[in-house]
Amino acid sequence: MDGLHHPPPLHDHPYDHDHDHDDNGHGHAHHHHHGPAGRLTPAARARFLLRAAVASLVVGAAVLATTAVTVEAGQADIITRFGAPVRVITTPGLGWKLPAPVEAALPVDLRLRTTASGLQDVGTRDGLRILVRAYVAWQVPADARDIRVFVRSVRDDPDEAARQLRSLVGAALQVTASGFDLADLVNTDPGRVRLDRFQQVLRRQVEAQLRQTYGIAVREVGIERLGLPETTLAATVSRMRSERETVAAERTAEGLRQAAEIRADAARDSRIEVARANTEAAAIEAASRREAADIQGRAYALDPQLYLMLRSLDTLGAIIGPNSRIVLRTDAAPFDVLTRFPGAPTPAAALAPAAGGSGLAPTAGGSGR
Repeated sequence: MDGLHHPPPLHDHPYDHDHDHDDNGHGHAHHHHHGPAGRLTPAARARFLLRAAVASLVVGAAVLATTAVTVEAGQADIITRFGAPVRVITTPGLGWKLPAPVEAALPVDLRLRTTASGLQDVGTRDGLRILVRAYVAWQVPADARDIRVFVRSVRDDPDEAARQLRSLVGAALQVTASGFDLADLVNTDPGRVRLDRFQQVLRRQVEAQLRQTYGIAVREVGIERLGLPETTLAATVSRMRSERETVAAERTAEGLRQAAEIRADAARDSRIEVARANTEAAAIEAASRREAADIQGRAYALDPQLYLMLRSLDTLGAIIGPNSRIVLRTDAAPFDVLTRFPGAPTPAAALAPAAGGSGLAPTAGGSGR
């Protein structure tokens, strides 16, 4: 009405455009699916809601991916905000954080690890050198403070932690070995070896510093290898030889002492047995003499002639030796028994004592040799 050209009104609502191109590619036609009074048809509304739902799911998944934190078993996650640690998640499962780049999750391995110190040349208290290699079983404990200390010290690099741990254990070996003699570590007598005590002292040296400086908990410390350099080996062999010689001398002396005791006991027992045997022999001899005297007494009582003859023979045996020569009367006692035979009557001269009471009447005296 005012003579101005007004463009057709724009419709600000979602709709579907179906572009139909002719065979020559010229022109297109717009088919608007509007319901009554410009409303969307049910099919268009359904497609719109589906697309909105898919878009919401995609956005939600993206947000979830940037905010969710999965904590595995044997692991902890440090949540950092603009690079600074703010909290630690130690419980396995699902955790949350602000989307990146505001917050980030740094995983920390809490599993048990083992590190060897390498072969260390250390000196003992008695001035000798030994070669020792120790091992340490360690892990980062599931404690927020220790985890922060570990990450701050080694930047969550287990290899760097192992390198620093080897250096620390090497220094601790030097200090620990200086408190022990070589005989406490290498000895032929198992009762004198104090290797367990050495490991305990080494663990105390390592444990306190690792926990305080690196947030590492020590689970076990042990000696993996113990060797001797050439000079120490020669000194050790010499010492062992001396110890063996001392032991041999002590055992020899002990054997000689026991042998002397055995000989003394045997001599004493022998004297006791000989004395007992002599006593028993004397008793038997006395009993036999007594029994013989009883027998002789009964025999002499039955035959006086036999008594006189035996007494005469005893007297001859006592006064005449193997080289004696005597000339006497044969009818005088006791030599008359030499001419008599058993059963003959005894002469009266033999029964009567001779002059002087000797009972002997020799015709030619003297004894010659």
